Amino acid sequence: MPPLRAVPSSAGRPLAEQADAERAEAAVTEHYARLVRIGYLVLPSSLGRNRRVLTAHWLAQRSLPRGHTTEQAAVPPAAPADPGCAYAYVRLRVVRSALEAGLPLWRFARPRRGQLPPLLPQVWGLRLFPHSCGADELALEQALSEVSGPCRAAHVLRGLEGLADDEVCRVLAAAGVADPEAALLEADGITAPHALLASPEFDPCSLQARPADLPRRRRRGRTVLAGLGALLVCGTLLLMPGDGLGGPHGAAAPPYSRNPAAEQALDPGMLRRVPAGFWRSADRTGFGAWPTRGDRTEDTGLLGRALAVWARPGPGVTSSATPGTPVGPPMGPPQLLYAGESGSAVVVLFHDGLRVVRYAEPRNADPAGGAALDFARVDGADAVAASALVVQRRKGRIRYLTAPWAREVLVRDLLAPHGPARPLRRDHHGVTDALTAPGGGADCRSWQALEVRDGTAARLLTDLGELAPAHLTSGRPSAPHEVSGRSDRESWARTACLLPAVRSHGVRSVNSWPYARQPLPEGDGDALWLCTRAETWRGTGSRVLAQFQAPPGLSGGAGAPGAVAARAEGSPDCGIRRPRVLAGVLWKSDGGRWYVLAAGSRQFASLSATGGVEGRADGRLLAVRARAGDRARLDGLLADGSRVGALR
Repeated sequence: MPPLRAVPSSAGRPLAEQADAERAEAAVTEHYARLVRIGYLVLPSSLGRNRRVLTAHWLAQRSLPRGHTTEQAAVPPAAPADPGCAYAYVRLRVVRSALEAGLPLWRFARPRRGQLPPLLPQVWGLRLFPHSCGADELALEQALSEVSGPCRAAHVLRGLEGLADDEVCRVLAAAGVADPEAALLEADGITAPHALLASPEFDPCSLQARPADLPRRRRRGRTVLAGLGALLVCGTLLLMPGDGLGGPHGAAAPPYSRNPAAEQALDPGMLRRVPAGFWRSADRTGFGAWPTRGDRTEDTGLLGRALAVWARPGPGVTSSATPGTPVGPPMGPPQLLYAGESGSAVVVLFHDGLRVVRYAEPRNADPAGGAALDFARVDGADAVAASALVVQRRKGRIRYLTAPWAREVLVRDLLAPHGPARPLRRDHHGVTDALTAPGGGADCRSWQALEVRDGTAARLLTDLGELAPAHLTSGRPSAPHEVSGRSDRESWARTACLLPAVRSHGVRSVNSWPYARQPLPEGDGDALWLCTRAETWRGTGSRVLAQFQAPPGLSGGAGAPGAVAARAEGSPDCGIRRPRVLAGVLWKSDGGRWYVLAAGSRQFASLSATGGVEGRADGRLLAVRARAGDRARLDGLLADGSRVGALR
């Protein structure tokens, strides 16, 4: 938020003429966000963020002059046509009102209007607050809460508005501050950069909302709300002329609860149930062939609650969805995959052809315990993608519901490529025992993946924070294969800890393949270049990582993760459509010398580096001497003569 130009000497000039009042209104409209931010920063933090937000908006809205004002300030007048004068005037009113709101309330003294809660705007049932940012903004918020109101105003006028100290003194004096110079001296003690004042942390126009006092509102307002609702419905029906077709909705369909298709979608008795052996003769072995399983499949109360929450999630429901997944109600009766108890919760899994929906509630069905609703897009899932679903994720532990065609389920630690996989027990419904979530530790010491064997191959799946685990493969994009060989597991051992870069992104599969092997300068061994591509269920937003894996002796051991040399999102590189990739790193040899190393896939005929480092090499490998901190621009010439740049 760049500062406006310096305030003219008319900072407190009264706007007595009608034209001045119109310019003041235009100034409020044009600079509303800035005025609200000023009010929010000057108000004391003791009010709480919700009331500060509402009060800041109220102060900006009431900063207009009341008709022909006779308010006189101790500042000489300026040219009446100066637009800066109008902005300075309304800013002065915001600062004055914010300082009044920060004054303490005395028992027998008449409070000023700014010390009382704002009349408008009003928000019921929600608490509003700006977006949280980093530690620097938190430190500035703490520093502002420990100083006086005039000090906050001086810091804001100086840092956010870019005013000189003498102009700050004029504005503070016009706002009623007894000692403006003392406020400036106190503001000198705030050492935070002025740029932080423009952070989203202090933007009351970009807000987050959270519910407030849900239990108390439920206890005290249930009867009142029911009565008011009944009165409103009865009054509407009595006052509605005829059948109401002349209302604002015209010929709209009946309300949701009276729509036959919607009623069928919410009727537990209409759920589609698949028999146990159907998958053996099904034309397609996806989620649609999964049988209905679980020990609560006949609990109509549970199923009815799950369907109702799906259609109309209330404020007590914690909901999540993978990117690109619609979260609306079912279009018709969905398929029931599972309903049963898992740990301390009861879980229901639905499938409607496009999405898998997971509903979870406490075992005792206590509404105060809340509920969880998760959506994941799974359209086009085949037998591999439909191998398992997450039933429960709690305290770093995961339980899966496996496909009926899964003959054996094992757990494999990707960071131990030479270790054996251990069996994972399942109950008769196909729910596994709880296993440790992958990458749970901050230092990534293990990565527990699920190995599902269906009689034809062993599929490696990993949890990435969503309902459907991602399928891990190796090999060129034109012919990916299961992770089965020694070299595949060794490369994944150094790739697994990079998977958090694609977590919660709607990932369907992740393929990692080596596209080049490069002899390192000074005889330090061979480095491996790999490309890792995460494909999404929605078909867009794929993420690509190019890795540089130095020999284990130079990089911290066989399990040390590779270095990310380049990354891209939404790029066709490293995929079936464009299976090429070029990336480079600045590498330090064992002898202490620096090099720019680059490698391209087999489509490249030559590589070159420009910028901070100059060099060229025929073929798809490049090594050029460099210095610490050098930056190079890489490009390469393809075999067809076209020139392309590095992955980005």
